Amino acid sequence: MRLADISRTKKKTYMKAKIEELETNSNIKNIRDLYRGINDFKWGYQPTANIVKDDKGDLVANDVRQTEIHTAEPLVPEPSASEFELGRG
Repeated sequence: MRLADISRTKKKTYMKAKIEELETNSNIKNIRDLYRGINDFKWGYQPTANIVKDDKGDLVANDVRQTEIHTAEPLVPEPSASEFELGRG
C-alpha cells in the first residue's frame, strides 16, 4: 500500500469519526459542541493568541508561571516536618 493510500484511509477514518461526533452532539442536543465542531470543519485549525494590553495600550505577554490554577477542590498545604514525623509511627 502506498503512503498516499494510507494517508487517504486515515483521513477518511478521521472524518467519519468527526461526523459521528457531530451527529451524536446533535442527537443529545449538545449545541455548544455541535457548533464548535461545525466551525472546525468550516474554518479548520485556527491558532489563538493570548494577548493582553496594559494601561498604555502596549501589548504584554502572559507568563504561564503566573497564571492562577482553578481546581474544584481546595489546595491542601504540604505537611510540615513535625506532622510528617507524627504520621510515621
